[in-house]
Amino acid sequence: MNYNWNWGVFFQQTPDGDAFYWEWIVSGLLWTLAVSAAAWLIALVLGSVIGVIRTTERTWLVRLGNAWVELFRNIPLLVQMFLWYFVIPEFIPPLKGWMTSTEPIYAQFLAAVLCLGLFTSARIAEQVRAGIQSLPRGQRMAGRALGLSEVQVYRHVLLPMAFRIVIPPLTSETMNLIKNSSIALTIGLMELTFRSREMGEYTFNFFEAFSAATIIYIAIAMTANRVMAWVERRAAVPGYIAGGGR
Repeated sequence: MNYNWNWGVFFQQTPDGDAFYWEWIVSGLLWTLAVSAAAWLIALVLGSVIGVIRTTERTWLVRLGNAWVELFRNIPLLVQMFLWYFVIPEFIPPLKGWMTSTEPIYAQFLAAVLCLGLFTSARIAEQVRAGIQSLPRGQRMAGRALGLSEVQVYRHVLLPMAFRIVIPPLTSETMNLIKNSSIALTIGLMELTFRSREMGEYTFNFFEAFSAATIIYIAIAMTANRVMAWVERRAAVPGYIAGGGR
């Protein structure tokens, strides 16, 4: 099949005449980055907390953490996106009031951030739990023997080492979160995939639109990979973890 590529389509004006198609792509990229960054902050903080409580000696906390992980890991991400945008606000009047009174794109942004953040937090919680439990029990006991409280043992002894161990899987989660942000198009958020599809529908240059989106996704994901690899090298404990980065 011979296809005549038309890269000049990105410099054509959009139907409303207010922008060029490349500006649509850049706008979608910015929304993708905003959703990914906000969701990642929620996932890292909440996932760390859930991961920690799953390693405590309090049975009810462990069960609560396990329930959180199983809940979000066993519901398809697409279903969760619809729940956060269409269903959950109906049960939270303040949230519904804000989402109906603001511009749709901000309501879509909030729903996407909450969905991706909580979904990813369950995965990070499992990684943090595994990282803590992979440490020798002697580290916990040594901390308590020094007179540290349980909170201090986690803060000064266990978590600094556990996070170094789980940097590689956290790298994968970062890249997955960026790619999962494309699911937000299903609720109308004008992120990168949405804008690429919209451009293709107006111009019929789907190959060009989605080729550009593919290249951008690869560039973002690989940038995140290299940043996390740098963090892994900088945080590595000499002689503790072989490789210490990629």
